[in-house]
Amino acid sequence: MKAHLEWTDKPEPGIKRKVRITFIKGRHIKWQFKRSDEEQWNYDQSPTHEDWDRLEEKAEALYQRRRMKYDHLELVQKQRPKKTT
Repeated sequence: MKAHLEWTDKPEPGIKRKVRITFIKGRHIKWQFKRSDEEQWNYDQSPTHEDWDRLEEKAEALYQRRRMKYDHLELVQKQRPKKTT
């Protein structure tokens, strides 16, 4: 299964975290996380609001450059949890 989006961030000094997003059959978003201080990918961790923000930014940019289907962008926008104030 090919990842459709990937990025790396630094949640803590000295630690890198890789985030991988896969769109499954155009209906589901699979999140995967791997920290540089851990050996295995984490498939059970829930994405934070910051993760959703980053995904939406990247999806919109890819769609504008015609590198992502509109269906995937729409799926991100629909599945994104609403922020509670």
